[in-house]
Amino acid sequence: MSSTVSVARFLARTRAEGPGERTAIWVQGCAIRCLGCFNPHLWTFRGGERIGVEDLAARVVAADTEGVTFLGGEPFDQAAPLAEAARWVRRAGRSVMTFTGYTRAQLHQAADAGDQAVAALLEHTDLLAAGPFLADQLDTARPWVGSTNQELVLLNDRFPHLLDGLDRTPDRIEVSVAVSGQVAVNGWADPDALDTLLSGLQVARSRSTP
Repeated sequence: MSSTVSVARFLARTRAEGPGERTAIWVQGCAIRCLGCFNPHLWTFRGGERIGVEDLAARVVAADTEGVTFLGGEPFDQAAPLAEAARWVRRAGRSVMTFTGYTRAQLHQAADAGDQAVAALLEHTDLLAAGPFLADQLDTARPWVGSTNQELVLLNDRFPHLLDGLDRTPDRIEVSVAVSGQVAVNGWADPDALDTLLSGLQVARSRSTP
């Protein structure tokens, strides 16, 4: 039986979760639980859809984007199956970006101590966003990350000039509204800005009601 990933959300196309147009996968479960986390509903390891790694990789490739971004939750808490999925995705010529609340030093220490799953996910990741979210150190300059302590690390030569142009790369937030009225948000915004945005959306929806 192939290994599986506990997936909280699969978004086929987005421009808010890494370089270019990407597929984003939020995993279910996080042992770090940063204060002020954007996705506290993904802390619990209960719930999520169990998807086989080959099936998950096939869905990413079928989306025909530039690559996949793993978010959470905490991807390195499911390092083994995600590493396998990442390997399939990269074999198809797509890139892999992985977000983590662990620091780069913690990950390398775990890999050096013999954690083969962590080592494998690092090996099959092109761009790493590492470090816990710190609510008192909000980052308003760089895209994708939430606080200034978080590192964007190139693990190979897939994006050779990416970090040189970060000041010219816009930070995006995407809001989608289903026919049912359910609102989904991805990307990053500080809580006040997000409250303002969603408040305005609620007013707009209310005004459009017959």
